[in-house]
Amino acid sequence: MKRFWDEARVAEAEGQFAVLLDGRPMRLPGGGQVRVAALPLAEAIAVEWHQAGGAKGGEFTHDDVPLTRLVGTAEERIAPDPAPTVAALARYAETDLLCYRAEDRKLAALQAAAWDPLLDWAALTLDAPLRVTTGVMPVRQTPQALSALAHAVAAHPPLELAALGVAVPALGSLVLGLALLAGRLDAEAAEAAATVDERHQEEFWGVDAEAAQRRASIAADVALAARFIALARG
Repeated sequence: MKRFWDEARVAEAEGQFAVLLDGRPMRLPGGGQVRVAALPLAEAIAVEWHQAGGAKGGEFTHDDVPLTRLVGTAEERIAPDPAPTVAALARYAETDLLCYRAEDRKLAALQAAAWDPLLDWAALTLDAPLRVTTGVMPVRQTPQALSALAHAVAAHPPLELAALGVAVPALGSLVLGLALLAGRLDAEAAEAAATVDERHQEEFWGVDAEAAQRRASIAADVALAARFIALARG
């Protein structure tokens, strides 16, 4: 896509903050204006559009405006009916990464050290005790725990659900995503917890290019989600 504007700036609009391109309101694909309640988020969106393409006539892609994409997801896909998003995220609890431990004793000990405090947090804070198993065979979680986690997800507004929609699939864990949202973990700690297995393997076999690329992708997604959450909360 070609950049068609010179200036991106923020303006107040009916108690919220709009992003203007050359004085005109920016619009989402569905036609709605980009308006957010938090000034820091609006300013960050304006910055990414100020930088996208470099200058008028330059080329840019959707990857250059990730905050805008998350706002669009929240406003056009989630806000009209959050239930499908809540249900999709809640399903990750059925096979949460933190519940599956290695048979190798050393790796299992590393997993326990990283994951057990987070499962304890989910049990005590969210009333969602999850069962743990060894190996890859599925472990059935209780309906009560799954319901509690679904309730915890549903308590968040659309912008935060959009951030969870990035973080949870990247991490492979609803518990990690909710811990990130709650401030129990920062982005770096969440990524480290999600990649305990990979880090352990690297000690023996060295860094694999494909694995390193996967970890970098996880780190980028989690960092984006954490930044978006912080900006949206002002």
